[in-house]
Amino acid sequence: MTSHRVVFALIAIFVLVLLTSDPSSSDDSHKVKLSLYYEALCPYCANFIVNSLGKTFDNGLISIINLRLVPWGNAYLKDNKTWVCQHGPDECLLNTVEACAIRVWPDLGAHFSFRFIKCIERLHLENNHSEWKSCFGREGLNSKQLIDCYNTGLGFEVIYLLHFMCFVLMGCKFTVQLERSYAYETASLKPPRRFVPWVIVDNLPLEEDYQNFVAYVCRAYKGPSTPKACGSPSIEVNSSPKANSIGQVCYANVAKNQTSMAAAQGKP
Repeated sequence: MTSHRVVFALIAIFVLVLLTSDPSSSDDSHKVKLSLYYEALCPYCANFIVNSLGKTFDNGLISIINLRLVPWGNAYLKDNKTWVCQHGPDECLLNTVEACAIRVWPDLGAHFSFRFIKCIERLHLENNHSEWKSCFGREGLNSKQLIDCYNTGLGFEVIYLLHFMCFVLMGCKFTVQLERSYAYETASLKPPRRFVPWVIVDNLPLEEDYQNFVAYVCRAYKGPSTPKACGSPSIEVNSSPKANSIGQVCYANVAKNQTSMAAAQGKP
């Protein structure tokens, strides 16, 4: 008799879980993959993160998105030795900090790493990115793991620890393994990215139409429950996207920014 009661109790709990589960939550297998290739101090990347991607957490669209952020952008390896960022050494530092945030809090959909990155990018829009450490307190996040990641590095590789980098980046060791993997991924994009922000939705580069990413996400989603954010009559793919983002991107320097696959892999 006792065993029957246990079975009935388990069945009741199972049914209760089914009935109380959020019907709007999406099966991960149906989620649309959205990848953002960016750099920390490009103002258009910052604006996109703060004012566009940020809204997906407010309107529920994030429930159908598998979000990936890749903080490398238009950085390049000079002579396969020196790591140079488009907006200077501060950008190299913050690219690495944001890479560490993604590593420490890997589930961007859970909001922790995104909140932190969004905070840094908002500070940049306010011309105050040097105060990035204040984002720990602002977002109620523990700084230890991220600072450890930044200071000690992961899989530290001597080839990237040059005097230039140590001097310019205030003598700190940093996570070259993470940034090298992002360099390789960015260099291997097909077609090659021409600027940042470079947004890809389910393997489709949006190019100049990146600001219209919601329409592409909604069109690509094949899951059972569509978020209300996809129901707006203004949600449609632009047939003439190239005029949308003129001047709203940080262009890559073709002569310098095409980090080679060999360089990104650390090969001689």
